Amino acid sequence: MTATPSPAGATPMPKGPLGQPMNPMQVFILSLVTCGIYGLYWAYKTFEELKQHNGEGLGGVVGVITCFFWVGYFMLPIEIQKTYQAEGRPSPVEPVLGVWLLVPIYGMYKYQTEVQTALNDYWVSKGAAPVAS
Repeated sequence: MTATPSPAGATPMPKGPLGQPMNPMQVFILSLVTCGIYGLYWAYKTFEELKQHNGEGLGGVVGVITCFFWVGYFMLPIEIQKTYQAEGRPSPVEPVLGVWLLVPIYGMYKYQTEVQTALNDYWVSKGAAPVAS
């Protein structure tokens, strides 16, 4: 018996658990109030959720370590891109988004809200509960 290839455009099954949608404004405010410490926790959690869902990627610890060298802030949008592309969907974020972090305060807001919104849209499209208003 031979395996039948799946039809073009078929949605692949999730490889792992879905991530938790978060309020982008809450992520930004907590990062601002804690002088970036919450932002590192957020990066850890985001990298880890993507690795568990996709079965590949940097993961939480390595992701946060790369953020100390700024590389992680470009890698996170790349991992989100790969996640969207695996589903045959265009990614709403690009690696160049990391450049926004060079702009004080507003850059952090722009980066975190764009990344978290893209993640929220993906997780909700896969069945996660949307963020409560």
